[in-house]
Amino acid sequence: MHICVASTNRAKSDAVALALEQMSITAHIDPQYAESGVSEQPFSIAETRTGAINRAQQAVTGCDAAIGLEGGVFELEGKLYLCNWGALVTAEGKVYTAAGAQVPLPEEIEQQLRAGKELGPVMDAYAQETGIRHHKGAIGILTAGKLNRVEMFAQIVVLLFGQWQANSD
Repeated sequence: MHICVASTNRAKSDAVALALEQMSITAHIDPQYAESGVSEQPFSIAETRTGAINRAQQAVTGCDAAIGLEGGVFELEGKLYLCNWGALVTAEGKVYTAAGAQVPLPEEIEQQLRAGKELGPVMDAYAQETGIRHHKGAIGILTAGKLNRVEMFAQIVVLLFGQWQANSD
């Protein structure tokens, strides 16, 4: 099986590899650059989901399926929450989507996002680290390391593959 990951971000390709390993699926994983077609900082569930779908649709050529993973934020009752979406697009064009963890963001992060900044650099400054989006992610910081970005996205990938397999009969 040939699976394309619609990103060159290592956390996303590692998430796909982890999910496939957990499901005992053998596949060649091919990370590819793909545009999300949405804002650098998606600001709604719909925009974040659309970014995942767009990425997967761009990357599916030459693959059995492509996985697009997108992180964003959304507002609920006046508070910003972290959200994460994935899409699996098959070579035949079938689209499956799933979402992952949603947690509230601290006020100081929320203020910076509302001022137009992107979550990745804001989280780097907040945690006084560099490149958080490539390993632990915002979710790793916000959960004191109990769940990292690779593990969170891997859960979404399992949901995507499960839907694909359930509909392959």
